[in-house]
Amino acid sequence: MIQAAAGVSKATVYARYPTKESLFVAVIEAECKAFLDSVRGIRLSSTRPRDVLMSLAKSYLAIVLSPSALDLFRVVVADAPRFPELARHFYLAGPRTLTDIVVEHLAKMAQSEEVDFSVVGLDMAASLFVNLVRGELHMQCLMHPESVPSAAQRDQWAEAAVTTFVRAYGISKPSE
Repeated sequence: MIQAAAGVSKATVYARYPTKESLFVAVIEAECKAFLDSVRGIRLSSTRPRDVLMSLAKSYLAIVLSPSALDLFRVVVADAPRFPELARHFYLAGPRTLTDIVVEHLAKMAQSEEVDFSVVGLDMAASLFVNLVRGELHMQCLMHPESVPSAAQRDQWAEAAVTTFVRAYGISKPSE
């Protein structure tokens, strides 16, 4: 299928990707890059911490709950026992890189606001944020492929995750 879609010969595919695993790594890298480029490309209309977190949460949910991301996640998890290096590569190219992006934003908040992440550290705070955002909604979508949350449901989930996070760290709510 790949050979036909690319319009090249099988020999060309095998010359570029000598094993199925190397081909799968290339697919994972391309998918993770596309997903993460959209997160990096977020144009923040505000520098207020809560607004930044909402933008990150909404963008992340749009990515992680997309049919292609859910399919990729299912495949990687299913094959992780047979291909642990592949699963590790996926983690580093996707979830870990996203956590690093959140760390950058939290570091800016810690510099410019009265926010203190020192109790758990920036990396742990970012990981907690990402997991709050993904949480139950991601699990529901993985376990019930026919269930597709609406934009309103994703926004409601993002709001709940951000509210929990900002309350945990004393991030001020923007004035109404």
